[in-house]
Amino acid sequence: MRAFTKIIVLYAGYSMFSAGTPVSGQDNGNPTSLIIDADTANEIDDLYALARALREPKFKVLGITSAQFHTSPLASKNTVQESQQLNEKIFQLMQIQDIPLPLGSNIPLVDRSTPSISEASNFIIAQAQKFKERNPPDIVILGSCTNVASAILQDPTIIPKIRVHYVGFWHDPVHNTFNKEEFNSRNDPIAVDVLLNTKELDFNVMTATTSQHLIFDKAEVDLHLKGKGGIADYLVNRWETYYRWWTKEDPEKRQWIMWDLALIEALARPELAQKKYFRTPEENTPRTISVYTKINVEQMIEDFWQSLKKI
Repeated sequence: MRAFTKIIVLYAGYSMFSAGTPVSGQDNGNPTSLIIDADTANEIDDLYALARALREPKFKVLGITSAQFHTSPLASKNTVQESQQLNEKIFQLMQIQDIPLPLGSNIPLVDRSTPSISEASNFIIAQAQKFKERNPPDIVILGSCTNVASAILQDPTIIPKIRVHYVGFWHDPVHNTFNKEEFNSRNDPIAVDVLLNTKELDFNVMTATTSQHLIFDKAEVDLHLKGKGGIADYLVNRWETYYRWWTKEDPEKRQWIMWDLALIEALARPELAQKKYFRTPEENTPRTISVYTKINVEQMIEDFWQSLKKI
């Protein structure tokens, strides 16, 4: 995920979850079953998020699906294949062979009733159907919503059998206004609306407004990862070689916002994030969704480095 640099720091809001309320299936002592849908080739934060998720013992990663990011000025004609190749590279470097990597759709939805069918959407359906409604898998969207929205359109019976967590939107929690002119949301606005409009869908959002505060320093990244080979040096190299086209600030790339990692950390360590209930945007079906409004940045960063000590 990559969102435009827009600073909104507003933390007041509506009815609140307690900071320690479990947000996934961890409260019963069983591993949290995850499917992660990632536009991995867009930006660098997806790579750090995936590395963190794959090192979390509380997670059972069922699969990582690839997502498109066609609105990027760096986009090729097949962005989902770029994401797929990076997912495969990460697995190679982390020596992972037993987790599926289904290919997602390369094109966004054309309307609110027609799915963009892919290996990824079929995989999401197949996995969801294996679970009972009282303990559904968590679907984590780190990029466009195309694959998950397509799965719901293909088979609406999965709606009560999944929980969806999305990195997207700018959000003002004081006035409860949503700005969908954010990178992930713009890559498939129709799919975003499908998720917002699906009444029975358990939908949770880590907004760009909240995740923008999770900032890594390059010096600390080098201290922990540089020269260690494998995925460690690959993460460093991605930082150093990726062209950060959306801002001219910090041309030496001394810092980077880890948008997607904020959501993974919030799922791994629920006590490090706070969520509140909000009504959906005015243009969408009226219902309640949950939105992360605050994260403990220092502890998330510390937790990330602790988790990667054996990388």
